[in-house]
Amino acid sequence: MASTETIYINFTGGIVSPGYLKKVLEIAALAKVNNVRFGLRQQILLDIPVKQFPTFSHACVENNIEFARKKEAHPNIVSSYPAVDIFTTDTWVREGVYKDIFNSFDYIPKVKINITDSNQTFVPFFTGHVNWISSASSHFWYLYVRFPKTEKVYCFPELVYTNDIAAVAKQVEKILASKHVANERDLYKQLKTLPFISKQIERELELPKFSLPYYEGFNKYDNNYWLGIYRREEAFPVQFLSDVCSICMKTKIGQMYTTPWKSIIIKGIETKDRNLWDYALGKYRINVRHAANELNWQIEDNCEDGLQLKRHIIRYFDKEDVRTYGLSFAVKTRPFSSMPGSIIVRKQDVKNPGRLKALERFEILYTSNFNPNSSNFISFRKDVEKEHLGTYLVSLCKYFYERESEEKTLSIESFNLPANNVSDITPVKIVHQCKHCFTIFDEGNGDAENNIAPGTSFNDLPVNYKCSLCESDKEDFIAVNVKNLQLY
Repeated sequence: MASTETIYINFTGGIVSPGYLKKVLEIAALAKVNNVRFGLRQQILLDIPVKQFPTFSHACVENNIEFARKKEAHPNIVSSYPAVDIFTTDTWVREGVYKDIFNSFDYIPKVKINITDSNQTFVPFFTGHVNWISSASSHFWYLYVRFPKTEKVYCFPELVYTNDIAAVAKQVEKILASKHVANERDLYKQLKTLPFISKQIERELELPKFSLPYYEGFNKYDNNYWLGIYRREEAFPVQFLSDVCSICMKTKIGQMYTTPWKSIIIKGIETKDRNLWDYALGKYRINVRHAANELNWQIEDNCEDGLQLKRHIIRYFDKEDVRTYGLSFAVKTRPFSSMPGSIIVRKQDVKNPGRLKALERFEILYTSNFNPNSSNFISFRKDVEKEHLGTYLVSLCKYFYERESEEKTLSIESFNLPANNVSDITPVKIVHQCKHCFTIFDEGNGDAENNIAPGTSFNDLPVNYKCSLCESDKEDFIAVNVKNLQLY
């Protein structure tokens, strides 16, 4: 019988006031809790001793703190609000926009909802069932719906106005709960029965090139600082967080932020108050300068197996001195967990769940463009033993950088030729090669098998173009100098 019960407390959009969090922590301490954790959906998780649960429950009710047992918990609304002013600046999605949206929700969502700015790469776009992503048009949003227990994502063909987000999300939730929705067409038809302001999509969403910002430690912005705090084992001491809340209240910081990376961010720290924060970090020996290759991981909530696997791989990375900038990693041990990552380590299903851990096997996958917001996964290796994961992951990292280097080299060769030596340089011929079967698309020759006429530019190929040999997507072709072609 379990000795603790996991409790979830949601912070809408990742925002929490220091006073509210301090009260939660005081109640947690009263219930003999020493450490708390933050979840992937920007909520707080507390493991309450079963014997202390009545005390905890009564105190929460007395202080109007809403909580839920794990099986009863509704998913938190995730947002990129924590990125405002520190990771996103030139955008119309400001603090007031987020708060207007949050305040318009007059119900508690039962499906996962994400509200994100398209100009940032800090908060994943598609981990929700209902995903709102800002467009270039002020106050209009893309809507991407992911059907539960699938990786299938549907883009609603219209942009939705800010003030209608909550009402449309509520309708989508109702539709998804119905058993009468067979496909995207049914979803569209039923959603259009609701009156809301919208306009046609004129330009498809362009995913920004992924680069996870370093979200830990003291960082200067404007005339103030922001502080990011990450914990290797995901456990934050209750007393430390309580002191953090006290400092925020003393220095008139009205909001703290939880992130999908299970960390917290405090903005608006004035220079004159730095000593208070340095004292608190030193008192509890909180390290705020972890290596970047440890910060770019997503692990399922309450998953010790995932944490152990992460530790094992990071130790190998450290030993091999591996660079991982521009990548993010995720560990999936459960079938339907939605884990964004450039590279995914997924535990394979086993016929005998009770077999020895030493016999576990994993599959390594990566997205076609190494963007964690992409849902187009490619299998790199299957049936990999734990001890061999590091070796294969290092190889995949090397492939990523070779690919990046090749693209940059091509750009330099194609567009930055020195003018005074043009006559001495052999013209560069670029073709596009499938990275799976190495089939070549040469614009001069076209592709007769796919009815593509000679002289057709690669950029003019239809979006549904497939490799004539292995049927890989167009985005799986890489621009290559003919002298560097792989012909095996």
